[in-house]
Amino acid sequence: MLGHRFTKYTPPEEKGKSDFEKLLNIFMQLVLMTSGNVAEALQWLTEVDRQHGLTNGTYGIGDFIEDLKKNGYITDEGPKGEFKLKPKSEQSLRQSALEEIFGKLKRTRSGEHNTSHSGRGDEQTTERRDYEFGDTLEQISVTDSLRNAQINHGLESFFMTEEDLEVMESEYKTQTSTVLMIDISHSMILYGEDRITPAKKVAMALAELITKKYPKDTLDILVFGDDAWQIAIKDLPYLHVGPYHTNTVAGLELAMDILRRRKNANKQIFMITDGKPTCIKQGIKYYKNAFGLDQKILGATLNLATQLRKLKVPVTTFMIATDPYLKAFVREFTKANNGNAYYSSLEGLGNLVFEDFKRNRTKNL
Repeated sequence: MLGHRFTKYTPPEEKGKSDFEKLLNIFMQLVLMTSGNVAEALQWLTEVDRQHGLTNGTYGIGDFIEDLKKNGYITDEGPKGEFKLKPKSEQSLRQSALEEIFGKLKRTRSGEHNTSHSGRGDEQTTERRDYEFGDTLEQISVTDSLRNAQINHGLESFFMTEEDLEVMESEYKTQTSTVLMIDISHSMILYGEDRITPAKKVAMALAELITKKYPKDTLDILVFGDDAWQIAIKDLPYLHVGPYHTNTVAGLELAMDILRRRKNANKQIFMITDGKPTCIKQGIKYYKNAFGLDQKILGATLNLATQLRKLKVPVTTFMIATDPYLKAFVREFTKANNGNAYYSSLEGLGNLVFEDFKRNRTKNL
């Protein structure tokens, strides 16, 4: 028995892609990891090229930089001549995140979310039912109604009555308002694990999905550390972790304020976090305790979970951690809110977010 033989892995050549396109994919990943710092991303790209030979003798990193400017991805026309991303790069980042995370998404008609309820909706199904007062002419199935009239009254003296009419059943399409909360406390980069970059990717993919596929929906994104504040979709690539504690209460309160302004009947909150709440604000002061589960902070957080339950706003928590006492907190929070919770690796985070997003559109929240 010879056992296992190991050789150096040589990735297959990407056929049909230009040198620029190959480098662009890597550059976009580096831009996301550096929170939109183009100069730092280019330094990393140059070092990776030095170590792994990304370029050949005919096309170098300098050529790539010129092509980035020429194709509208970056600019150096700022007051200090520093490189900045252009809107085309921000759009490209969202699109690539969508393809990477939701690449297996089945294609359906854009802008539609079906509920499990049928009736006088606006999406036809294969179901048929008897005519009822109030049904419109557009809903009547002419073929089925003519067949019924022939069966009931014969062909020689053809006539049609109300009892012959059949109506095409339809489903209601829902519109949903979603708030995505992203934890940017210091723990999101602790112990050498980058948790914020996958969270940003998920947010960008979700934003692109809703914008393109469900244009009548709304998506608002907020971040929370010691405080909470709303960010625009275009700001996602530049998001970075700060020296913050985790004020989950501030994030939930802001999410509630945002959803109050939304007119859609269906509302939900997604929360991506890796830890327990460690901070609340009392007046102008912060009450903080990062050691274990503080009952004062925990009580305030659970009270908000209960309020959201009464408002029929479910909170789906995506916990990027596996510590037993953190799981216990999430279980208690989820029970108070009657929401959902997932304990996810970074790799599976995007699929979980999408599946829950899709599932919530087949029911009334």
